[in-house]
Order: sequence, then structure tokens, then C-alpha cells
Amino acid sequence: MITFLVTFLVSLMVALGLTVVVRSRALAWGWVDQANSSRKVHAHPIPRLGGIAIVAGFFAPLCALFFVDSGVGYLFRWHQELVWGLFTGGMAIAALGLYDDLRGAGARLKFSVQFTVAIALYLLGFRVELIANPFGAAISLGALSLPFTLLWIVGVINAMNLIDGLDGLAGGVAFFGVGTNFILSLVRGDVVMCLLMAALAGAILGFLVFNFNPASIFMGDTGSMFLGFVLAAVSLKTSTKSGTAVAMLVPLMALGLPIMDTLLAMVRRSMLGRPMFSADKEHIHHRLMSRMVLSHRSAVLVLYGLCALFTLTALGLNFANSAQSAMLLVGMGIVIFVLMRKLGYLDLHRAGAVGEARRKNIRLRSLVTELSRAARRAQSLPELWDAVRPLAESLDVNRLELRLQHQREGLTDGVVFETERLAGSSLPLEVRIEVKEGEVSLGWLNLSWCDGRALVSRDEELALELVADAVAERAASLMALAEAEPGRVVALRR
Repeated sequence: MITFLVTFLVSLMVALGLTVVVRSRALAWGWVDQANSSRKVHAHPIPRLGGIAIVAGFFAPLCALFFVDSGVGYLFRWHQELVWGLFTGGMAIAALGLYDDLRGAGARLKFSVQFTVAIALYLLGFRVELIANPFGAAISLGALSLPFTLLWIVGVINAMNLIDGLDGLAGGVAFFGVGTNFILSLVRGDVVMCLLMAALAGAILGFLVFNFNPASIFMGDTGSMFLGFVLAAVSLKTSTKSGTAVAMLVPLMALGLPIMDTLLAMVRRSMLGRPMFSADKEHIHHRLMSRMVLSHRSAVLVLYGLCALFTLTALGLNFANSAQSAMLLVGMGIVIFVLMRKLGYLDLHRAGAVGEARRKNIRLRSLVTELSRAARRAQSLPELWDAVRPLAESLDVNRLELRLQHQREGLTDGVVFETERLAGSSLPLEVRIEVKEGEVSLGWLNLSWCDGRALVSRDEELALELVADAVAERAASLMALAEAEPGRVVALRR
């Protein structure tokens, strides 16, 4: 136990110190998460890249074991496949997350790296080989072991990434998963697994000191994907030492919240015709705040309580027989059903509107694809405006304006394109979407409606953000070459 405590404290201190350093550097270098979207719950820019401290905190005491001549160090080095899998896979996933935080990584790149790492883990012995059946013998996967293993690893990585929506939530969820694995490993006398979980627990708590609401730093994709990777890999090793009646059920319960939230997001986006990887404000933590009128901190604490319930269920499954396991799963199923009803996920009164929303979103996605393609083909700023103009009619906009600006001779000059339509007479609802290339603002896309609406749907906002991204991508190069049309140059105050 002394070794576990030392590992925990070393990891904690490294994460604490490095979080402070990363936070100050992120502020100095502008590596912050901007509060420029309706799905953001923070009101001002917050430093990101805190995941670097989590990664370093986890690896610091483990690396020290390579230079310590002790029984524990020898045992750790003896598990070569486990060490190689966690070190090389973890660094690859952390590097992917860091690149995504700094430059932005598309879905293709993310999945390519994640599946490559997952295949490597499978070859090193990290595998799902049995599916639990509380009512009978466990089911051997056989040839299906590979796809199940890949889906588990990639799924948990992205589930932790999706759950990272409130201050302290992803770290807290991961901590409960770590606690479950630590207790199970301690009961079985698995020293190496206990060391790994002690190191990760210290890294998480060291970061949570600065990440709990109100957060002064975010972990970013570097931290969330790394946590998901370690938990997915360790859970596979833990499940292989479980009785066949509970194989894979224990890690499923231990990570119940992020897995449930991910499945709900997939079903929701599929039914509504939204892109599978689009962002929204319909996650469990968002609905807790909106439907149950909970504060940011209260919503996180409620979800901590739910994670504790999942943890107790996971531990119970490990020690229960088949009949008791079935009873535990039924009880947990009832809790989940009540929660889903409370949060409005099972509201049958909205079923009729789902079909219409799906048709509308499919049309909206087609429009975005067409406009984005036209914007990227534009050879001049007027052509870029012509590509954007169909938004006015398609979204029934009263007024549409594209304002682009750049610095020249110490002044901010700009060009403005606008169009107006007679569409309603109510007080206008105005929306501004920033046209931004990287961290450089190029202007705005301004829209206003006078049809009495009080807000713009998240689907429409997402469509506008995608169009604005396409406009920014092309405008960045066009503005450096094109001359503004006479009579349409507007001098803007800095």
C-alpha cells in the first residue's frame, strides 16, 4: 500500500505543478477556449491544454519505476505488453488530442489514429473475448473479438471526449472509473494494475483542483481522449480476470455515464437527421441544467452521484452470482429509465415533430454542402457573396450581411455585402456568426429575422457555423489579393 500511496502522491504533485505552468503559458500564448458558441457554458475564454498535466502526471511515477531496483519495479517491467501498450498507445492518443486542441483534427484523422492504436492493443493482448450473460453461460466472441475490441476502445475514447462538457465532469467521471478498477485490482492482488490506477487517480485529482467549477483551465481533447484510452485499455485487462458471468459488464457499468450519453447522442442525431459528429446542447449534463433547473456545479454533483451508483453496481456485479447480477442490472435499468423520462428523452408527445425535424435537417445539410462548395470555388469576394446569398431565402431571413475586414496601413478597412427581404414585421432577432480563420477574425456573418421567433435552433446555428467556416477558408486568401469595389469600402474603427 505504501507504494500505491507514493505513486498517487507523485502523480498528484506533478499534475498540480504542471497545471499551473500550462495555465500561465496558455494565457500568454492565446491557447484558450473561446466562449463564442451557444453550446459553450462558460462566459469568457478559458485556457485549454490542461490534459498535458494529466498525461505527465500519469507517466511520471511509472517512468520512475524503470530506474528503481525493487520488487515492484521489476514486476512492472516484467509486464512488457501492458507497459508497451499503455505507453506507446497513450502517447499516440495524447499527441492526437494535442494536435486537435492546437490545430483542429477532422473525424477522418481522429478515427484513423484511434483505430490504429486499437489494433495495436489487440495484437498486444488487450481483447474482448466474452460477452456476459447473467441468465446463462457467457458467450464467446471468437472471430468477432477484433471488431468488438476496436469498437470498445474507440468508443470509450470518444465517450470521454463527448462527456467533457462541464467543469470537472470528465475528470470526475474518469475518477470513479479509476476507483472501480483500483478496488477490483486490489481485491485480486493485481499490483501492476493498482499502480496504474493510483497514478491516474493522482493525475486526475491534481488537475481537478483547477478544473472544478468555476474552472480556470480545461483539459481539452488531450486530456479527455487520453483518459478514455487508459480506462478502455485497463478495463479490457480487468475484464479478462473477471468471472465469465460478469466479463465486460463490470467495465460497462464503471463507465456507464459516458457510454449512455454517447449512445443517446448517436440515436438522437440519427433520428433528427443531424451529422453524427455535430455538437449540440442535448447531452445529459445540458438537460440536467435546462430541464431540472440546476446550476453548473449542482449538475456536476448530481452526475457524480450517478457515477457512484454505477460504481457500486459494477462492484456488486463482480461479487454476485448470475441471479444477483440479473437483479442488479434490472434495478439499474429502472434507475436509468426514470432518469431518461425525467430528462425528456422518452417524451412520446414529441414523436410527431421528430419526423419533420429530420426532413428539415436533411434539407439544411444539403444546403450547407452546396453553399460551402460554392464558397470554396469563389474566385473573388463578390463571387463569395453570391455563394452565401441563398441563405436569405432558404432560412427565411429578413436581412443578411457579410462583413469582411483586414488591417491596412494602420487602419481597419472592410467590405460589406448585404441583402434585405420583406419577411415579417415583428421585432428583429439578430444573430452574428464570426468568420474566423484559426485565431484570426476576418469578419462576421450577420442575420436578422422579423417573423416573431425568439431564438435560432441549434441546427440552424450549426449550419451557419459550417458556412462561416467555408467562407473564412476562402476569404483568407481572397482578401489578400482582391481590391474592394469602389463605393463599398467601409472604414471601420478599431
